[in-house]
Amino acid sequence: MHSPLARPNRAVAALAVLAAGVLLTLPPASAAAASPQGPPPRPAAPAAPDPSLTVHPLTAAAGPVDNPLKGFARFYNPGVDQNQGYPHSLTWSYFGLSEVMTNPSDCSSFDWSKVDATLNESARYGNQVALRFYMEYPGGSGTHPANAIPHCFDGHVTYRTNTQWNTTSPDYDNAYLLTGLKNFIAAFGARYDGDPRLGFVHLGLVGLWGEWHTWPYDSDTSDGYPDYMPTNAHLADILQAYDSAFNKTKLEVRYPDSGGGAANTRDIGYHDDSFCYREGSPLAGVTLPGSLGGASYAQLQRALDQGVENKWITDSMGGEVRPEIQPQAFSSWPGGSGAVDNMKACIELEHTTWKINEGSSGYSPSDANVAAAVRLMGYDLGVTNAYYRNSVSGTARVGVQITNDGVAPFYYPWTVTLGLKNSSGTVVKTWDTPWDLRTVMPQKIRAFPEWGVGSDPTYRDFGYPQYFQADVGLSGVANGNYQLVMRVKNPLEAVSANAKKLRFANAAQNTDGWLGLGAMTVGTGSSSSATVEAEDPGNTLAGGAVAASCTGCSGGAKVGYLGNGGTLTFNHVTTGVAGNHVLTISYASAEARSATVRVGNGTATTVNLPSSGGWDTVATTTLPVTLTGGDNTITIAGPGGWAPDIDKITITSG
Repeated sequence: MHSPLARPNRAVAALAVLAAGVLLTLPPASAAAASPQGPPPRPAAPAAPDPSLTVHPLTAAAGPVDNPLKGFARFYNPGVDQNQGYPHSLTWSYFGLSEVMTNPSDCSSFDWSKVDATLNESARYGNQVALRFYMEYPGGSGTHPANAIPHCFDGHVTYRTNTQWNTTSPDYDNAYLLTGLKNFIAAFGARYDGDPRLGFVHLGLVGLWGEWHTWPYDSDTSDGYPDYMPTNAHLADILQAYDSAFNKTKLEVRYPDSGGGAANTRDIGYHDDSFCYREGSPLAGVTLPGSLGGASYAQLQRALDQGVENKWITDSMGGEVRPEIQPQAFSSWPGGSGAVDNMKACIELEHTTWKINEGSSGYSPSDANVAAAVRLMGYDLGVTNAYYRNSVSGTARVGVQITNDGVAPFYYPWTVTLGLKNSSGTVVKTWDTPWDLRTVMPQKIRAFPEWGVGSDPTYRDFGYPQYFQADVGLSGVANGNYQLVMRVKNPLEAVSANAKKLRFANAAQNTDGWLGLGAMTVGTGSSSSATVEAEDPGNTLAGGAVAASCTGCSGGAKVGYLGNGGTLTFNHVTTGVAGNHVLTISYASAEARSATVRVGNGTATTVNLPSSGGWDTVATTTLPVTLTGGDNTITIAGPGGWAPDIDKITITSG
């Protein structure tokens, strides 16, 4: 809500109001327009991984606390190192509307130099900016004016005084002012929508600090104060103007019932600027709903009343940790104490992605409570498995399975890129994929008590490990051994080499942004063997062939009942290069038997095999085969009677 220079003034004002027995968090909620939406339906289950690919499990690790577009935002101060204090990736800034609409005689003229200066300086530190424009800021911020009403409104718009905060409040219902605001919004969006320097935009413009309230000059006129807020119809016009102007950058408005709930069907999230605070006597929360001790005007009670408690699925939830509690907000994590409400519940039920928290400058980077809270906020992506063949040529199929242990999705369509690193760690080949991280939803969500699905806390399954797959061409890649890697491109990298990288919660995550998926051999490389288990789900068992357990077999299983119509086809035998190879067959048999081996649609070769010494004892035999440079099929059967059971096959360059 307030800059670091204004926070002391704001805190003093808050304490004075509270001492007088008046609650600060206002205005009152509008009348309920709906009922709670209830548990959201789970998304469609993703496609299953390609069974022909080898599974490469990845080890989990704690994710970074300064991942982009989540966590804490610190206030912008020109010339001050933005990366001091607790690690973060967001910078917050207010702008007075008069700082952009500077021409006193032309409301359609805009000077964006102050905005660009802030965006550029923040980008140099690798940070994206969240911002808000205002016209009323009690006391000013020290770097931005208290009265930010553009002078081009003078003579056209009536000005009033908010005696509680000593601010000048324009007539927000004035047609000339509304036209000026809508023209500004259109120009704002035309210039900055999708700008990689910009992370989130608060709608602002209206009310104290641009927070869409003018307390005590609000709809509750029983206190003798007139209502300075615009009508819901005019607020809805402003919401529509923003929604039309911004199609890429995420927008947030203060309350779920702002403008009569006009944002609730638009691509606009909410920002709770008194996050997880408790006030009054007895203490009542201003974030959590009534079922968890919240006031009637609490942010999440408003969301339930409007039936939009699940809007986080498509739209971000931001705001500010209430300034008075910032120093101790996470001291009692996961719960709260005194004026700090149950912090984990606040984050989980709001599905918080980011919060202004200037007080985080005093947090220790090693504070485990803060780290747990920040990792829970927004997305927390990890790769559980990578899927690919160890040895490839021509074209490689790559799959990954990604989970989200945060409370919200990643809201932007950033590009996911695959690559190959050589033995020196140099990326020698990259491929951009069409994978959309926005589809990786939180695996678990916390239920509102109002849903009636269990006692609090109750967690419900929601998202899935999301499977992505792409085929990539290896043209131009020299034969050899590589590390398969993956990264997510932060568009800010096109502006600043210091852009913070989106990193996964995996032990193989590198600081350069690349996540190691495992070793891959292209062509012959220095290791030219490939092994496929008989029981691999990518194989085809036909004619009565079955998989069975085998204590002496490499995978603990084998395939038997081959011959007499039973066949085993290895469908994806991949070689680095076409030509002559050696096929090693691992088999088990308590007696001498024969088998036929056919490559592709070629002529079958009969191989006579002695007893291996038992049905759980493995022996091997070899024979030369000619293979193509890509996928090959190899079918094993019997020439007339039963063939041995098969453990696996191995291909080696001949």
